[in-house]
Amino acid sequence: MIAPSLASWVTGDLEIPAAVDEAALRHLLDGCGTAVAAVRLDAALPALAVARGLGGPAEATVLGSSSRLGAPAAALANGTLVHALDFDDTHAGGLVHATAVVLPAALAVGEQVGASGREVLDAAVVGYEVACRVAAAAPHGFHRRGLHATMVAGVFASAAVTARLTGLDAATTTHALGIAGSQAGGLLAFLGTGASTKQLHPGLASQSGILAARLAAAGATGPATVFDGPHGVYDALADGPVDTSTILEGLGEQWQTTAIGIKPWPTCQLAHVTMAAAQDALQRAGVSAAEVRAVHAWVHPDSASVVCATDRDLTRPASPYAAKFSLPWSVAALLVDGRVGTDTYEAAALDRADVRDLAARLTWEVDSAPQTVAADAAGEVLLVLDDGSRVAGHVDASPGTAAAPLDDVALDAKLLGNVGPHAPALAAAVRALPDAPGLGTLLDAAAAAASSVPPSTAPRPQEATA
Repeated sequence: MIAPSLASWVTGDLEIPAAVDEAALRHLLDGCGTAVAAVRLDAALPALAVARGLGGPAEATVLGSSSRLGAPAAALANGTLVHALDFDDTHAGGLVHATAVVLPAALAVGEQVGASGREVLDAAVVGYEVACRVAAAAPHGFHRRGLHATMVAGVFASAAVTARLTGLDAATTTHALGIAGSQAGGLLAFLGTGASTKQLHPGLASQSGILAARLAAAGATGPATVFDGPHGVYDALADGPVDTSTILEGLGEQWQTTAIGIKPWPTCQLAHVTMAAAQDALQRAGVSAAEVRAVHAWVHPDSASVVCATDRDLTRPASPYAAKFSLPWSVAALLVDGRVGTDTYEAAALDRADVRDLAARLTWEVDSAPQTVAADAAGEVLLVLDDGSRVAGHVDASPGTAAAPLDDVALDAKLLGNVGPHAPALAAAVRALPDAPGLGTLLDAAAAAASSVPPSTAPRPQEATA
């Protein structure tokens, strides 16, 4: 069975290579930045209000504030904050937002138990490996069933992080993973409605994983067959090919943490590669978007089902979130403006005639024989210009993914846009985590960044350079 073996690794001695530490720190820094940006833009107020209402003992801090709540409540708030702008990282193989579920549990439980920075970092790496491996065992399989892989896989990652930080043994951790499986879910129904449930999924997953570990520690039991079945998570929630052997394959030797990508744009990952290819074509053409008569894109089938779905108006998105999940609108916005930032998706921007008109002239066809998972696919676009000429654009991979990673300069630029003048202090606090006695410096830096400029006058976070 998989769960007992996974639990033994989660709770055992770790030998984490320096490159994996570095990757984890980059993702924790990026996640802190997206959370602070959400605080500055008031992007997760319902989750914050409910988390504060839940209260609890003063165990853990809500990022960007001095509020201390029970660890499950803080994880609910922080997970929602990290993901609220859809600017957080993505693991291509599992199409899972790993930091949005790992960071909240690691910080909340780490603060609760007084863990050192090294212990928090170790737990975060454990969480990254669990989230990515559980999701990638069914590539696009949870999405195909209409579920958000981040919430499905995220509950297991949070349970693993909590188990490690609270010192659970392997047997109890196995129960925690089994209990977490009964809390896996997250409907994709928001795609057609613009509802805010997607923003909530990582917070709910991180909170649920903490509760699963606490329930196991209190004596509740969960099925050790949660991954293997019958009636396990893949039997119930995945559609299409599933290979559960990959959950344990190379565990502790081959690291998925280094395969997580960092987004340059605050929109659905599955649109990024086409956006980048279109940008490449426009640059090759040497013209402005006003001279583009039509755009044609070749799209991975798993991407098309999410960002090219024809059951909604892709040229006139009904909400900011609908725009983030419209490939035509996002491509058009990038071509027209030459950039995409969080302000691109503000409600007031959705009625722009120039973006709508170009989006209406974008057509696509589905790649009939994809060679890789959607988020790792190459991008191909053809522009037709007013003079009738045609210009092709191509990128081998989405900017920010493991195949085309953002460098430290671009990551720091993204952080500066997200958190403002306190970005260097926050970066220093996160990068010092391996030697830090605790989380105090990091949490103080996040609070200072969030409060440095009132949300109503804060400069809008912008994108990193792709």
